[in-house]
Amino acid sequence: MIKIAICDDEANIRAYLSSLIQAQDCPCEIVEYASAGDCLADTQKIDLLFLDIELAPSGSGLDGMALARKIRERATVTQPVIIFVTGYERYVFDAFDVGAFQYLLKPVNEEKFAQVFARAVEQIAANRENPQKGRVLTLQSANTSKTVPLDSIYYIESSNHRVELHLKDGEFACYAKIGDLELELQDQFFRIHKGYLVNLSYVAGYSKTEVTLTNGVRLLLSKYKYQDFVKAYLHFLKKERAYE
Repeated sequence: MIKIAICDDEANIRAYLSSLIQAQDCPCEIVEYASAGDCLADTQKIDLLFLDIELAPSGSGLDGMALARKIRERATVTQPVIIFVTGYERYVFDAFDVGAFQYLLKPVNEEKFAQVFARAVEQIAANRENPQKGRVLTLQSANTSKTVPLDSIYYIESSNHRVELHLKDGEFACYAKIGDLELELQDQFFRIHKGYLVNLSYVAGYSKTEVTLTNGVRLLLSKYKYQDFVKAYLHFLKKERAYE
């Protein structure tokens, strides 16, 4: 059973999407919201969210994109799979900045909907098998925000009150405290040095003085952190094997 939410300010669109969901071969529970405020106020766990990008700002002052950012900022173990529903292709790139799974153009094609829905259900099943795989991190840079899956981060480097995320597809820098990130990500990342927070998923090896990542990067390991790092890494490996 998966919990599905539809957030759209047009009742006919909500009804249509609900009928498309019910036509799929998947046991589910559907809840509908007419505004961003209603959706944000409901704290129940949602597996899949169909969200209108052009959602009219209500009393909360949030449109669909702002709502998605608020959801991504929540410190939850798993995040909902978000599928944007929009009448305009110009919003597509913004959608992926908040970690959207896919987008559907209005009027929604039934065949396209079925294909996207099936892949979303597969993603939800994978996230349930290993909750860490579905986690994301949202950071602010200037007037924009960026959402990245934790599994795309090799390590985080701190320098001059800024942090730089070293990603599989490049780098992203912003103003943040590495100590705050250390607390938020402590079940998957470990601070091996005052300037480095490494993703334990990508540790290829280590010595008493350095940690080698799977991309070949070698980072300094503080002698004061060595024992705690080994304990954390072995605990992480044991937990990962439990998910396999």
